[in-house]
Amino acid sequence: MPDLVLRPSAKINLSLRVGPCRPDGYHDVRTVLQSIALHDVLTIQASRGPFVLTTNVPHMPADETNLVWRAAQALWTAMRRDGDPRHARVAIDKRIPVGAGLGGGSADAAAALVGLHRLWKGRLTPGDLLRIGASLGVDVPFFFVGGTALGVDRGDVVYPLVDAARLGVVIIRPNFSVSTADAYRWFDEHADRADKEPGAATSGAVRLGWPMGPLAIANDLQAPVAARHPVIADMVWACRSAGAEAAGMTGSGSAVFGLFDPAAVSQAARDLARTSEGWRVFATRTLPRRDACRRIGL
Repeated sequence: MPDLVLRPSAKINLSLRVGPCRPDGYHDVRTVLQSIALHDVLTIQASRGPFVLTTNVPHMPADETNLVWRAAQALWTAMRRDGDPRHARVAIDKRIPVGAGLGGGSADAAAALVGLHRLWKGRLTPGDLLRIGASLGVDVPFFFVGGTALGVDRGDVVYPLVDAARLGVVIIRPNFSVSTADAYRWFDEHADRADKEPGAATSGAVRLGWPMGPLAIANDLQAPVAARHPVIADMVWACRSAGAEAAGMTGSGSAVFGLFDPAAVSQAARDLARTSEGWRVFATRTLPRRDACRRIGL
């Protein structure tokens, strides 16, 4: 079998509303997710012997703690094969920033499930693969849907929506990461504060070409994260100053996105890169469902 090259795409949370903590330790969420063209590259090869995982990032683990390795093990077990996964080599060319709320690890896991299932000539259904993905992390199921989608429950129950019209997207990633656990803990600490401002996380509204009209760009985690990392608010303001229709933090951070007219996004990214202080700036675009799914082999 020739090498299989997949390009799992990142996501942004156009809206993320967070409910109270559940008995299982998770929060109820309601989030509108959007695929973007920024992507990693996974190269999957047939090989003899034990499963091998490599990455182009020196500090990224390439062992059982990596989500792609866990995906390979879970798939191997679901296919009723004994022991550890074998006869495959996966190389990750990491382009999506890590620890930024862009879902890169989950996207890679979804792509690995699809690609390895094909390599190993599995007979599982797409629904089976989605359920395996859900067992790996709450973000993974979205990448089997892609495009514009609604996530509810823990965020892992995903419903496709009408794809947003094409928009330019600028991603700004500061020089630090934010862990999901910390972001939700800070949210809980802020939840009962008397000075919490209703709507403070709302960063404008954008018309996405939907029949239902504009969507408010809002993230309930943004205020508590920005209270610890004020540069988050600086990056949102920088996007708006550069002409973004709307801007906000994605997921639990630390990345911020701005939504632009596609014709203006490249110049906006150049301007932001010149004025930033150690920020990484990416110019990309929204990705429709068909393209996002094709990139992981669906």
